[in-house]
Amino acid sequence: MAPSSSLVREQSKLKVQLKLSISRLRMVQQKDTAIAKQQRRQMAHLLELGKEESARIRVENIIRSDVTTELLEILELYCELLLARIGLLEPKECDPGLEEPIKSIIYAAPRTDVKELQQARQLLVEKYGKEFALEAIENSDGKVAERVLKKLKVEPPDPELVNLYLKEIARTYGVDWPKGEKRQDHGSDEDEDSPTGGQAVKNLEEPLTTEELNKATPPQDLVPKSPVSIAPPSPSTDNVNPRIKLPGPPELKPSAKMSGLKKDTPSTQAQSDPKGKDEEGSKKLVGGKIPDVDELSRRFAALKR
Repeated sequence: MAPSSSLVREQSKLKVQLKLSISRLRMVQQKDTAIAKQQRRQMAHLLELGKEESARIRVENIIRSDVTTELLEILELYCELLLARIGLLEPKECDPGLEEPIKSIIYAAPRTDVKELQQARQLLVEKYGKEFALEAIENSDGKVAERVLKKLKVEPPDPELVNLYLKEIARTYGVDWPKGEKRQDHGSDEDEDSPTGGQAVKNLEEPLTTEELNKATPPQDLVPKSPVSIAPPSPSTDNVNPRIKLPGPPELKPSAKMSGLKKDTPSTQAQSDPKGKDEEGSKKLVGGKIPDVDELSRRFAALKR
């Protein structure tokens, strides 16, 4: 059976309101985080000036702001859960798996300053009725999440929590608080680094002599290895003894055209250059020796004739 138009309209309004609530909750969390960061810087300045009592009072505002931010984060997760399971909100009766997030939103929304979340709460109250809303407000059935109830408790923070906050603020901004604790921390760090309380450890082993060093052989890891290593292939039925064949330089074989040109070249050179052949014969007769002065004069006389 198809849902009625009024039911579809209510569901679409709730879907839009849940999306607006999620975006608004995120903005409020970012704003509160930025304000808390400024307040922490002011606390560090007060601790540096020695105004410890004033810092203890003001740090409670930071603790309360952090608790509120955590509550808004929980409500944001509940809104995302309802948005993801919007199809289960069609029936008039509440689904058991969504009873905790819906009742937690109805219980906690009036205690926040997020108007979009309060409007989403109003739509949920109209959908499930006054009795359902009254159970959520009074938490008579205990369906409201325990962590939501814990975040909404109004009580002064524990003194130990206040001290932890002040110590963390002082450590973050480099303030020496309590006085002398920073020096003790440095001393403890040095003691942890040195196992004998800062005293030098005596060398119990005697140094090696030169003869022992000469006898010693360098480890195999220091021997230079080839940058290229090839693993041999594993034997198989086709190749019982496999071997590695590395590719060598390619052999350049002359083509048929080049070999024909080489054959024709000596004959053509002999026909076209007869003078070169005579000069080679004369060089062979000389035998490559340097002629003396008498031989040169004889050659000039022969040329004159």
